[in-house]
Amino acid sequence: MSGVGFDEVRRFATLDSTNRYLLDQARQGVPEGVVAVADHQSAGRGRLGRTWESPAGSNLLASVLLRPVLPPAQLHLCTAAVALATADACAAVAGVAPTLKWPNDLLVDERKLAGVLAEVDPGAPGGPAGSVAVVVGVGVNVGWPGPPGAGGTSLLELTGRPVDRDALLDALLGALADRRTGLGTEGGRRRLADEWRDSCGTLGCRVRVELSDGWFEGTAADLDEVGHLVVRTTAGLRAVLAGDVIHLRTEGPGPTTRGQPGSRGSPGPN
Repeated sequence: MSGVGFDEVRRFATLDSTNRYLLDQARQGVPEGVVAVADHQSAGRGRLGRTWESPAGSNLLASVLLRPVLPPAQLHLCTAAVALATADACAAVAGVAPTLKWPNDLLVDERKLAGVLAEVDPGAPGGPAGSVAVVVGVGVNVGWPGPPGAGGTSLLELTGRPVDRDALLDALLGALADRRTGLGTEGGRRRLADEWRDSCGTLGCRVRVELSDGWFEGTAADLDEVGHLVVRTTAGLRAVLAGDVIHLRTEGPGPTTRGQPGSRGSPGPN
């Protein structure tokens, strides 16, 4: 089965990148909701041009094509929708409930369990008027936690038992269906941002924010009404629309890391 509105799931033994494949498909006008899944990626991509690899058949590697009608400054909510759906799926199928590290990682006890990567082509044809093609890839460490020393964990490591990747994908797509619909309304986007705030383990942490033109440090104080990170610095509050965030230490109360005692979190997607 698949989630509502995600009835076309295309499966591959090997792809260079599920994100690259769906971006090419979007440029050919394929509709929203197509999903690509690969047992292995030869050129998987993470944020900021990083690469990511995992052994064939070990992890969930998938991407979904969305065509939301959204202002450019709110397209990051597509990442939030997939990250939250992934967390729900891990909880439902494996009993492991990660927290979200802003903007795109899922952690258990500060070890990376999954990563999300969204890529946009505003010129791709085929969507409703005003829409943008957004491909969101997700990599979940199901059976392989990543290379030694990379700070990752896996569902196998956390639970001590194999987890079915197809069941995890079905649960993810089911959890994504309503959130995908919510992207189309102002109220739905606010609910999504609120849900992101409630699940965000970055809040309360001392962080370093790395931007394209430099970096700064502060304490992650909040997410605003559309999910941008608000950091308290010595100069005052600063909103971060996009950037790489490194957790330095916890400064005060924030969401409790959910998951198995003594568990650990590492991939990047697609």
